[in-house]
Amino acid sequence: MAESNGNDRKFIKGAAILAAAGLIVKVLGAVFRIPLGNMIGAEGMSYYGSAYTIYSVLVVMATAGFPIAISRMVSERIGKKEYRNAHEVFRVAMSIMAAIGLVMFVICFFGAGWIAAMFKNPGSKAAIRALSPALFVVPLLSAFRGYFNGRQNMNPSALSEIMEQLVRLVVGLGLAMVLMRSSGRIMAAAGASFGAAAGSIGGFLIIFLIYLVNRKAFRAKIERGSQRMDSRKFLAKSIILIAVPIIIGSEIMPIMNFIDTTLIMRVLQNTGWTVKQSKYLYGILNGFTTPLIGFPQFITQAVTISLVPAVARDFHSGRLDASHDTIRLGYRTTMIMAFPCALGLFFLAEPILKLLYFAQPKTCADAKVTLMVQAVGVIFLALMQTSTSILQAIGKQTLPVRNLLIACVAKLFLTYLLVGVHAINVNGAAIGTDAAYFIAMTLDLLAVRKYSGARINADLTFVRPFFASLGMGICALGVFKGVSALLSSHAGPMMVNMAATLAGVLAAVIVYVILIFALKAITLEELRTFPKGDKLAKIASRFVK
Repeated sequence: MAESNGNDRKFIKGAAILAAAGLIVKVLGAVFRIPLGNMIGAEGMSYYGSAYTIYSVLVVMATAGFPIAISRMVSERIGKKEYRNAHEVFRVAMSIMAAIGLVMFVICFFGAGWIAAMFKNPGSKAAIRALSPALFVVPLLSAFRGYFNGRQNMNPSALSEIMEQLVRLVVGLGLAMVLMRSSGRIMAAAGASFGAAAGSIGGFLIIFLIYLVNRKAFRAKIERGSQRMDSRKFLAKSIILIAVPIIIGSEIMPIMNFIDTTLIMRVLQNTGWTVKQSKYLYGILNGFTTPLIGFPQFITQAVTISLVPAVARDFHSGRLDASHDTIRLGYRTTMIMAFPCALGLFFLAEPILKLLYFAQPKTCADAKVTLMVQAVGVIFLALMQTSTSILQAIGKQTLPVRNLLIACVAKLFLTYLLVGVHAINVNGAAIGTDAAYFIAMTLDLLAVRKYSGARINADLTFVRPFFASLGMGICALGVFKGVSALLSSHAGPMMVNMAATLAGVLAAVIVYVILIFALKAITLEELRTFPKGDKLAKIASRFVK
């Protein structure tokens, strides 16, 4: 890799900050949902789940592409020292997001009864109405996040995400607990739902406070920079043209997954599986393995969010060599994280399943192959997401949408074909998903090469991280088996699996760090570009020269 420039350093720092925040948010989310389920039970969770389903759909439709559009447009203009235009992008975006948020709030607040009836779950009306304030605040919050991300300052986004989840946890669980005692499950679910509204307000307040603290510095740069002004109409049109294809792309996979659900059940039953067996097989895919595959995405998503402004700033300012360096670094960073996640899940598939779902040992054994198949797709998905962010950064945001649509059509065909093979059954859906990610990844990589001009070093980007991860996976499996053999006569199966799995994961981390330096997939000099990189490099230098 070429010597890192300042933009690369900001990109790495931003990705690390967002990844850390993503991990905290994931943990807080689990801490929220698990006790909530225990408290309000399946009935209460059905009310909460109905509300959160409509919330998720509306939030994605309203905000999925706008933070990226704002981030890219702000970054482009800052790269040209058009600070006034960059700030005007933010102001226009706030107006758009306020209008969208108001419409969504009105729909959910006044239409809560109709939505609940549509779900055939009238008890969810209160929960839907309690969520509605969040639908006004979240778009505004996403505009602030896009603005700060465009300035390559990921701290405000990270802090607001953590605050949002923390307030949601405290307020949502607190209200659910109080209302469960006084008013029953319907109002307890509403209290939990209001936690999302309170969380969004908490996140908004902290990012708005950060904005106020920095406002004087923003104004100073505006006065010193170029005074060229784009019209508000032009900026609004540009934001929408960038955001809409991204929103459409973000909805393709959920729609395809919905179709996939009905397709899998139908094909299984048409090829000899009973209704009960079909539900069991689909439960393995949807309930046991797919959530695990989704977990590593918070890391790759951190890279992609940080990558958009970093690439856009240099590419649209004509600094192509610098943008190519950042693109190459983005791919390498993604692969250094995706390969160990994928191979770790592949080699320790059954132990990890049994660690998490210890009460279902037979199901975990049956789910092993499915998780191993899906683990391969982690690599393809990570590459696809990284390429998508690069194409969005360079103004080719419609291409990933087209490529993903092609891939999803292929997925449906393969799923129908393979699920119908009795011996493959539900694993055919996993293979179809892997194939879809591979097709979209390949098309996106070709598009990045064509339109950005960047060339990737396959040895540094793919080969070395793969072999480091392969060595890690083999070692982890060996440690797992060794510890299992040592403890098998001293403890029960559950405790043996827990101890052996944790030992295997710890060994995997140590071995991977050693191998990644030994194979020079990353150097000590590059490690210094990370947050606290000098300290990390000093520690690493004791083990690897």
